[in-house]
Amino acid sequence: MWPQGAIFVALPHLGPIMVWLFARHRIPGWCKSPRKVPWCPSHKVLLLVWTIIYSIIGYASYLVWKDLGGGFGRRLILPLGLYAVQLTISWTILILFFMAHNPGLALLHLLLLYGLVVSTALIWHPINKLAALLLLPYLAWLTVTAAIAYYLWMDSHCPEHQPQPMGEKSD
Repeated sequence: MWPQGAIFVALPHLGPIMVWLFARHRIPGWCKSPRKVPWCPSHKVLLLVWTIIYSIIGYASYLVWKDLGGGFGRRLILPLGLYAVQLTISWTILILFFMAHNPGLALLHLLLLYGLVVSTALIWHPINKLAALLLLPYLAWLTVTAAIAYYLWMDSHCPEHQPQPMGEKSD
């Protein structure tokens, strides 16, 4: 497995590392704002889960790459190209959440990502069943992330759900 496997496991972490470098001061307060999602996990839990998820999908991509003979052949274009697009969209969602603070646009990208992950799993399944199954925790976590994005997006468009300063009433 070494060193190719390690590269495949590390690759998905590049996007989150870049977002962390540029937005690290904003991440801990994400679920502590006045418009906090009541069931939002702490930023430490989010970080831990995303680290595990990115490592799992990186390993799954390695399994597909290995089963297709490694290298950079034509057989890799669709299964790993789709994976590369999905990683790019996933990283874009991090930017939309933590840097642009745009949960509505993040939600749209999450729905696109969900479809891409399902497509990737269907394409990977004949190549390596384990790799396809390893995408299931990713789909589950995307569901949680989409629920958070939906809550934040709806909250930003419904003033009656936003907290009001003491003594003021919303119309």
